[in-house]
Amino acid sequence: MAIPGGLAGWCLAHLAIGVAGTWLARRYALHRELIDQPGERRSHVLATPRGGGIAIVFSAALALGWMALANAIPAHWIACVGTGLALVAGIGWLDDHRPLSPWSRLAVQAMAAALVAVALLLDGRGPGTAVLGFATVMVLANVWNFMDGIDGLATSQALLVALAWAWLAWPGPIAWLLLAVAAACLGFLPFNLPRARIFLGDVGSGSLGYLLAVGLLWLPVDALHWPWLAWLPLSAFLVDATLTLSLRILRRERWWTPHLQHAYQRWTAMSGRHAPVAFASLFARLLPVAEHPDAVAETVVCTILVTWISVGMTAVVSRRLDIARHRAEAELRAMARIDPLTGLLNR
Repeated sequence: MAIPGGLAGWCLAHLAIGVAGTWLARRYALHRELIDQPGERRSHVLATPRGGGIAIVFSAALALGWMALANAIPAHWIACVGTGLALVAGIGWLDDHRPLSPWSRLAVQAMAAALVAVALLLDGRGPGTAVLGFATVMVLANVWNFMDGIDGLATSQALLVALAWAWLAWPGPIAWLLLAVAAACLGFLPFNLPRARIFLGDVGSGSLGYLLAVGLLWLPVDALHWPWLAWLPLSAFLVDATLTLSLRILRRERWWTPHLQHAYQRWTAMSGRHAPVAFASLFARLLPVAEHPDAVAETVVCTILVTWISVGMTAVVSRRLDIARHRAEAELRAMARIDPLTGLLNR
């Protein structure tokens, strides 16, 4: 695909879009009072604007438009994938302005996932692949939304995964789309780390998951000897989201509502800071990504170790938090039994 300025020009252009778009989105959010307030079910302690992910969406939309003009990819693919992105980003943008029912968001995301499945069928893929594509979009769009709970985490992970998959897809058209996403994420990050001045919002988190699903589904079939290895950079996010969601369902909690039970949220509560958790997660994901594609055994072992060490740390942190909470509750009960006048225990 002929690009003026080549690879460097493409990446710099989308980096600039990420920076300028996020700056404009922040001004818009402040003007419209699109603010996330701190609360007992949120990890942040300062009121922060939301909706900065619209810059990443705009960057990806421009990349799709350029790919269409350059005839780099079939028209049906652009139509299906582009419309799906508009649906996911649109429902997220509306939700950032006024809260919507989670079921309405899921319904629109399902429409976008169905369009991706249609694109796969039109590409000559089988029904099984189309079903997998539908599920992949639904899972990643929601996992990225679930995991966007502290500064820098969701965006840095998307940046790393997009770069890894762009390398595998190079020099195909999907690599250029993934590079645009990665560059826009890089432009957004200075506004989100080390202390967030704006959040992705639902428009950003859902769209990132959608775009990564598209990138994964259209990786070249010969990119890896074992295609399932492409899922490994996602493993920690998938394990955290799956375990947390499963436990909340088993406890009959309202699993679709905000909470502070994810592993990264518990680490943040223990450390009191967001940036170390985001950087530690990024480093952990660099290990499997940095492995050579042919080093299958080393990559699998590395990813399994990182994932289960994360699970183990979550269990330890959760246990310590539970112990601290029980002690605090016991002290409050004891204080409630003391007569404020005599200082003696009430019988």
